Amino acid sequence: MSRYLGPVWKKSRRLRYSILENGKELQKRPYAPGQHGQRRRKLSEYGQQLAEKQKVRFTYGVSERQFKRLFEAAGKMSGKQGENFLYLLESRLDNLVYRIGFATTRKQARQLVTHGHVTVDGKKVDIPSYIVTPGQVISLKESSKNLQIVKDALEQMVVRKDFVAFDEAKMEATYLRLPERHEILPDIQENLIVEFYNR
Repeated sequence: MSRYLGPVWKKSRRLRYSILENGKELQKRPYAPGQHGQRRRKLSEYGQQLAEKQKVRFTYGVSERQFKRLFEAAGKMSGKQGENFLYLLESRLDNLVYRIGFATTRKQARQLVTHGHVTVDGKKVDIPSYIVTPGQVISLKESSKNLQIVKDALEQMVVRKDFVAFDEAKMEATYLRLPERHEILPDIQENLIVEFYNR
């Protein structure tokens, strides 16, 4: 299955989880969409595992194939596979462009990357799934620093994560370190994703 391009709010309501991480999708109608959305349902163990996987997959906007490949890569790293998996997802270039504040959503960040506006250590990178390593500097091309959508996004930025340092004068950010578990997706139970793939 390819990357999901449909309405995000509908998915958030179906999963009862804010994919955009701002909670706006669930403020007005915190129940599943459709005629029978308000019915109570008890999920099976498999259903809980699948729902947890889908929450993370839709949050980061990756395809099923990319998602599984990253999960397998996390298994080859030392430490807990579930946590390493989230760290890899968080290290994707499109996600970091969003975390820095160059874009208001991950979809917008992905578009900035694919259109060639983003550089890593001074070199243009147009691959959203590029894994950034701690210490690398993410910036925009000189011609892209005056883009209105970037200016608007930076104005809307309220809180930046501690693992990203932003230099406002240079319009560039440094990926300082891998995030700590409590800094990303606190409501996600990554052990259920591990169980889903290891069943």
